[in-house]
Amino acid sequence: MPYRPPLVPHETFVADPPELPVRAPGEQGLSALTRAEVLGTDSSGVTLKAGTSDGGSLAVRITAAAEGVIRVRLSEDPLARGRASRALPLVHPQPYPAEIRVDGDRVRIDAGPVVAELRLDPWHLRFVDRSGALLVEQSRGEQDISGRLRTLPFGRSLVGGAVAAYHESFVAPGDERFVGLGEKFTPLDKRGQRALMWNFDAFGSESDRSHKNVPLYLSNRGYGILVDSGLPVEFDICQSTHSCVQILVPDDLIDYYVLAGPTPAEILDRYDLLTSRPALPPKWAFGTWVSSGFFVDSQQRVLDRARRIRERGIPCDVLHLDCYWQVAGAWSDLRWDAEQFPDPAGMLADLAELGFRVSLWMNPYLMTGSPRYAEAAQAGYFLRRADGSVYVADTWHGSHPAGGIVDFTNPAAVDWFAGLLRPLLAQGVAVFKTDFAEGVPADAVAHNGMTGVELHNVYTLLFNDVVSAVTEQVAGHGLVWARSSYLGGQRHSAQWSGDVNATYPAMASTLRGGLSHGLSGVPFWSHDTGGFHGTPTPDLYVRWAQFGALSPLIRFHGTTSRLPWDFPAEAERDAVDALRLRYRLMPYLYSAAVAAARTGAPMLRALLVDSPDDLSAWQADLEYRLGTDLLVAPMTNPDGRRHVYLPAGDWVDFWSGEVHPGGRHLRVHQPLHQIPLFVRYGALLPVAPPADRIGAGPFPEVTVLSWGAVDAEVTIHDVDGDTIVRARRSGDEFRVDSDGPLRVSGVAFARMDGARLPARLVCDGEVSTAVHLDGLPTVRG
Repeated sequence: MPYRPPLVPHETFVADPPELPVRAPGEQGLSALTRAEVLGTDSSGVTLKAGTSDGGSLAVRITAAAEGVIRVRLSEDPLARGRASRALPLVHPQPYPAEIRVDGDRVRIDAGPVVAELRLDPWHLRFVDRSGALLVEQSRGEQDISGRLRTLPFGRSLVGGAVAAYHESFVAPGDERFVGLGEKFTPLDKRGQRALMWNFDAFGSESDRSHKNVPLYLSNRGYGILVDSGLPVEFDICQSTHSCVQILVPDDLIDYYVLAGPTPAEILDRYDLLTSRPALPPKWAFGTWVSSGFFVDSQQRVLDRARRIRERGIPCDVLHLDCYWQVAGAWSDLRWDAEQFPDPAGMLADLAELGFRVSLWMNPYLMTGSPRYAEAAQAGYFLRRADGSVYVADTWHGSHPAGGIVDFTNPAAVDWFAGLLRPLLAQGVAVFKTDFAEGVPADAVAHNGMTGVELHNVYTLLFNDVVSAVTEQVAGHGLVWARSSYLGGQRHSAQWSGDVNATYPAMASTLRGGLSHGLSGVPFWSHDTGGFHGTPTPDLYVRWAQFGALSPLIRFHGTTSRLPWDFPAEAERDAVDALRLRYRLMPYLYSAAVAAARTGAPMLRALLVDSPDDLSAWQADLEYRLGTDLLVAPMTNPDGRRHVYLPAGDWVDFWSGEVHPGGRHLRVHQPLHQIPLFVRYGALLPVAPPADRIGAGPFPEVTVLSWGAVDAEVTIHDVDGDTIVRARRSGDEFRVDSDGPLRVSGVAFARMDGARLPARLVCDGEVSTAVHLDGLPTVRG
């Protein structure tokens, strides 16, 4: 699916995907399953020999892979594995004792919340929940009025005598909704779209190309489908026909999982059990990251920038140095530019004294102009062409020199690459931004014999695994700030959306990508605040800063300056106020992050996560819940007006205190210094005092802010453990008790319409007085 808009030159990338062949009219080659016989059963499932429409046979295995998970495999060789598994396994199923029943030509595999029901002759497979209600069933293939087959049923297709792809098709009722498939910048509901699982250098966030693909989708009917393959799988989500979802897998088998819900959170929990739990970033990573930007930098500029940030009271924990910490024309050989950075160790020590961690940009490519290139080429550390020569690839699209691509299937190359990172970490570098990794050409050859097609998607996992592992060894955490990812990539804890344009529409599509990625199992996501390409207008800079401040992670980065003082004074004030609000909310945000790491549910939550039975929530793709108690609607228009959908329940306008009933759309007009923000009525929000850094230790002081002075409970997660805070209202008394290592330092009440404040406040057994929180909408004590 190369990027080929009409009437403009077609852009061709060195790593464009191969396209599936097309059968000529009347050409044979479809092998669809028609019937099957049981060869045997065991404690987890059934093995079958299936007859096909062309007179052949294929091997089928249907098993329980976990509670609430059914696995289906179809191949010619019963022992076939996906070709990408030569690099690393993507899914880790465990044998699960299922209830197996064979009754004539009917087979039933019961995995608790999901049950597979199979008819042997004619072949038909369906999946139901424990009550027997249908979740999803195979489609036998859609034919048009002329009798031509328009969809591909369960089976495989041959072209020119060779297997082109295995495929599966599912019936799609007219009201079914589909979400997921990675960081997709298209509308949240994927119905009517065709998604290709191929990592692109997407050149922004405004097309169907994406840096991060996850072959997983969730349905509002209470199930998910996960495909275990690293190859360019295609999901035709009711595009060829609105009656059918088709999955095409150009691999040696199709190996997919049906994951029971019924809620999206339960589906993602089961997905994590099969792949990995999300890695929780270190606490300081939730602070503001400020980048040098994509222009020449120096040691003195970095130190001046750091001191100015502290002098102006701008909340910030991480300084990011982009490309130009290295020698221009020699990227990414991981050497300091000695002319511009004569004493990096001293600089890092000075920055640490100021309370900053440092992030360095890097990628897995090495330009031919680097002094290290010849050594690495001679040692065989790069991907090669079929003739054995180094594959020198134009991974920068002509804007910078070409280079070699580090071959992470070669253990010696892995050791060499890690050896370049280790001294930087030992100097005091805290984390690496792992850029690119979408550039493996289809015709490249790896050390372990894999082709570029087989390696392309999983290459990013190998790359980030190496960087994360060496960072863990030296720095004590495995954080990377990654652009590309694939199935199971939630183990790489921080991911950002890439080089987005500095426009309002681009900010909107970026948000869609973040919601989609969160529904694909990745909870810790970010974006280039202010937009990457171009210079944002002052109002867009403020609006994007507000969006960033209420995102899981925040980084200011662009081709021009994103430093607050480089914008008009009013814009600087409003942007910094957004960051100050973030730091006040940090106990709430970090608690939401810990919960996301434990459960797999996203931190930036599409409304459907908490309102799965609300069809409007499945279509709301320009707003989100941050954690469970805040609803954020970034302003994606310059006029300051938009519609906000409020799900069921009562919601309080954070700024005005006005209470709005849920289950309806609301028209809002928000001044530039305020983002549309709502709080769930009855919430108990933990907040911190004003600060310009977070650090890594426990919160020294936390106040709980009650929205409504009613019964409530909240768990505050911190690095030293969990504290449960309970609030109980009895007449005119409001009692707050905490259980855990955190001591609640005070109780505040939000300013809101109709709230009846208590006359007596008791906090952890002591009569107290409500506090007023400067900078937050609270009632004076």
